[in-house]
Amino acid sequence: MGLEFHQEKPRYFKMQHDNAAAYVLPFIHEITPLKPGMNVLEIGCAEGGVLSAFLAAGCQGTGVELSPTRAANAKQFLAEYLETGQARIESKNIYDAQIPADFPEPFDVIVLKDVIEHIHDQERLLRRMQDFLKPGGHIFFGFPPWQMPYGGHQQIGKGKLAKLPYYHLLPRPVYRGVLKLFQQSEGTINELMEIQETRISLERFERILRTTGYATVRKQLYLVNPIYKYKFGLKPRKQNKVVGAIPWLRNFVTTCGFYLVTPSQSPT
Repeated sequence: MGLEFHQEKPRYFKMQHDNAAAYVLPFIHEITPLKPGMNVLEIGCAEGGVLSAFLAAGCQGTGVELSPTRAANAKQFLAEYLETGQARIESKNIYDAQIPADFPEPFDVIVLKDVIEHIHDQERLLRRMQDFLKPGGHIFFGFPPWQMPYGGHQQIGKGKLAKLPYYHLLPRPVYRGVLKLFQQSEGTINELMEIQETRISLERFERILRTTGYATVRKQLYLVNPIYKYKFGLKPRKQNKVVGAIPWLRNFVTTCGFYLVTPSQSPT
């Protein structure tokens, strides 16, 4: 099996909660102070670890998760918040969400943590999310650039391949062949090949933001992703500003990008 914490759901939940509390919430708070009662939506909430940090801060939280199994896990982990009405978990495709039927109240903050790189037609999603936001609302994105050492999410695999960097950049047929050669399961192969389809670089992401009418109000690139503190015991390190300013090169040595954006104009 791959790195163990991806299978140990309670441990993974706590990692996501602690990382969000220490890094994601403060990053957002610098621009839009998070206050009790603020309405937060997390798209792709998985087991709810990130969302739980917002709930612990007193926010109202709604999590949307495509996987019924992961949504069920989130309901277990967040049971106390669900019972009081502070949280909701919906198992559905965000593209199928209806406004105002599914979300009668707009959101102050929308969160996509390690999600945008899994989404098909990212431009469509960003245009759609403007319908979910309150005027002056913000969207947080945190994601690994495709070309970084583990941008293919190969850590979900098993054996040596889970720790091998950069091989996800191989041509598509060769990549699939390597996964089969090292006896990855069909489910893992399909998931990794889908990520190769939806991959996103920093340049492409920033171009989509401009095209869909968003302004970036805060940005931070990391040489060492903050989540690695909890996964591997590594100290988070911000990316060198010179390297971070060099298009394309930065994708290979930046393990995570944090962005806080807000609608600024009519999409082009």
